[in-house]
Amino acid sequence: MKLLSPADVAALLARHGGRPSKALGQNFLADPNTARRIVRLAGVAPGDRVVEIGPGIGSLTLALVDAGATVVAIELDRHLIPVLDEVLTTAGVADRVRVVLADALTIDWGELLGTGAGTGAGTPDTESPSDRPWSLVANLPYNIATPLVVTVLETAPAITRLFVMVQREVAERWCARPGPGAYGAVTVKIAYFASARLAGAVPPTVFMPRPNVDSALVKLERHARPPVTVDDPARLFTLVRAGFAQRRKTLKRSLTPVLGDAAGPVLTTAGVDPSARAETLDLDSWAAVARAAADRAAGAIP
Repeated sequence: MKLLSPADVAALLARHGGRPSKALGQNFLADPNTARRIVRLAGVAPGDRVVEIGPGIGSLTLALVDAGATVVAIELDRHLIPVLDEVLTTAGVADRVRVVLADALTIDWGELLGTGAGTGAGTPDTESPSDRPWSLVANLPYNIATPLVVTVLETAPAITRLFVMVQREVAERWCARPGPGAYGAVTVKIAYFASARLAGAVPPTVFMPRPNVDSALVKLERHARPPVTVDDPARLFTLVRAGFAQRRKTLKRSLTPVLGDAAGPVLTTAGVDPSARAETLDLDSWAAVARAAADRAAGAIP
């Protein structure tokens, strides 16, 4: 299948009188080799069910279908729907892509990925959605990449693999190890739901228009179950956010607004130095703090 070249992208936008929206963080992929590389590194295989967020004009969508996947493409910009329809129809693959005009941050994932979702018109799905997991493969709008991925991890368990292109600094934050710099609250939260690793760099030259930042590919594999045990994940994430809210402070000071005078004893019970800083704790240590806080609240420890 012929994928979209820079000339194709320019011609499509000119014909439809469209242009990328800065407000929506649109930078259209305009390089067939990069599209094929993303699909290859994502491990997309024939029969896979893939969600694509922000398909734009369909550069990556065509590569996904060419690899044998059926696709649910979620697009927020209604002005791009006619362009995407033309691309899919011209390529003869419109029956393998379900285009949904919606905001991926607020969409009902359970409804979207229910019976028949993503199989394409005229291709009924005879299996239960729980029998076949979904993948998410996308060039994400940079301005919403982090909340979008966190939302998917929290609310769309049917999506078991994510392979996304994001701003390099964001990718490094998601995959960081404990220590100063990129490691932060979102790193810990992502680690609770999935393993994350950098999968490659992407230069600005493959986009139209060219972004002012470098991009990177990230692969996330959802854990079958969280790698740590806590009674209330919400309590865990509240503590993590508080710890990193003022990351230069000691944990005892940064957790006091949440735990009050119990901050020091809770940390000590968890085996964490109260004078340590949030960036030094890995997911296991944060879980220990959450368990100690729960025990303290329940009166199990003084």
